[in-house]
Formats: sequence, structure tokens, C-alpha cells
Amino acid sequence: MLRASLLGLLLRRAAAGAAAELRAQPHLYQVCSPLTTGPRQDVGTIYELRTYDVKPAKSKEFVELVNKNISVRMAHSEMIGFWMVELGAMNKAFHIWKYDNYAHRTAVRKAIFHDTEWQEKLSAILPLLHKQDMEIAYLVPWCRLGTPPKQGVYELVTYQMKPGGPALWGKSFRAVIEAHISKDYAKLIGVFHAEFGALNTVHVLWWYENPDSRAAGRHDAHEDARVVAAVRESVQFLESQRNMLLISLPFSPLK
Repeated sequence: MLRASLLGLLLRRAAAGAAAELRAQPHLYQVCSPLTTGPRQDVGTIYELRTYDVKPAKSKEFVELVNKNISVRMAHSEMIGFWMVELGAMNKAFHIWKYDNYAHRTAVRKAIFHDTEWQEKLSAILPLLHKQDMEIAYLVPWCRLGTPPKQGVYELVTYQMKPGGPALWGKSFRAVIEAHISKDYAKLIGVFHAEFGALNTVHVLWWYENPDSRAAGRHDAHEDARVVAAVRESVQFLESQRNMLLISLPFSPLK
């Protein structure tokens, strides 16, 4: 009985000490994920990812009108890139816009709504579209927006991960990306984690010199033991994935 009482006293003292340390240094006990968007929310920068489905037989007209008039829209906020899909889908446009924060986006949206010149240009473009989709995303904390060494092609790979968020799959997902870039199989442009849209969605944007260099890089990566091991670890958290090969339009900042 005495031993039990003494053990209980020691356990209570240990618990009290741990609680005191937790209150003094809570950061030591926080569960952190390498892919969580929390740190990015403090910075504030958000990215708007837009996908337009263009009506069949209207792609040429759409490209011509956008190329002619998009400078009016670009005067309001920063465009990261604007592409047409070459492989993986048909009659699609994809573009990314950058905002300092949500308030900045709201101000820009208000400004373009009252920009009569842009609204006139937009009225000619919208009838060419079948559907529009939009997501708000953050760059993951361990990624900086990259720039290509020269003009090339882009691959957008979209991963739908299992529910649970980055705390569940962030570490293994990052390992896959780092395994690919460690041997220069591809040039990473950005890893975007969706905040509004389909949750647990990650978009990875890659650059290649051309489609054949992509094919060669993929072949080499499939022979790389580190890549294979990382993919096997990450795939358990994957629901689905798809990709598209993108071609930059002439005005796109990312060529």
C-alpha cells in the first residue's frame, strides 16, 4: 500500500511538472506538419488558380481575344502565368493570379468590376466559355515560387489526398517532391495547397524544356530507388491524381 501511494505521488508530481513546462514552452509540444498552410496564412499571400473550359471550336478565338486584351486586366494585379492545355484535356485554359491577402483580392475584384474598359473586353470573352472553376491556394511553407531557366512547357499535376490534411500526408508528400528535384528530373515551379475548393488537394507545377525531356526525366525517375521508395510511402495517402501539359500564351510571365 505504501509503495502504491508513493508511486502515485511521484506520478502526480511528474504530471504537474510536465504541465508547467507545457505552459512555459508550448511550442515544444505543438504537432507540426511540413505542408501545413498555417505559416503562409500569417504571411498572407494567396494564389487564385482558375481553369476555364472553352467551347469546342472557339479556342482559337479565345486565345486571340485574351492575347489582345489581357493587359487591361493585368494592370490590376499580378499574373503568375497563363496557359492553354496541350495534353491531358481539351479546350482548357489555366491561369494563376497572386494577391497580397484576401483584402487585396477583394479590392482588385471591386476595381475590375468598375473598370468599364475591362468589362467591355470581358463581355466578348465570356460567351466563348463553357465553364469556369476557381480555387484559392497557398504555396506550401517549404516551397518558393520558381522561375524557369528559359522558355519551355509546364506540367500541372493535381493530387487529391486522403482526408486528414498535411498532418497525415505532408511529410511523405514532401519526400516525393524532393526526391524528384534532387536529381533534376524536373524543375519545380510551385506546390500549391488548396484552401478554398476541393480540400486536401495539392497542385504541383513543373517546368521542362520540352515534352521529350519530360518523358526522359520520368523514365530516369522510375529507375531511381529513392523516388520509388518515396512514392510507395506516399501513395497510401493518395485518393486520385491527374495531370495536364501546359503551353504558355505569349503574354504569360512564366514562359
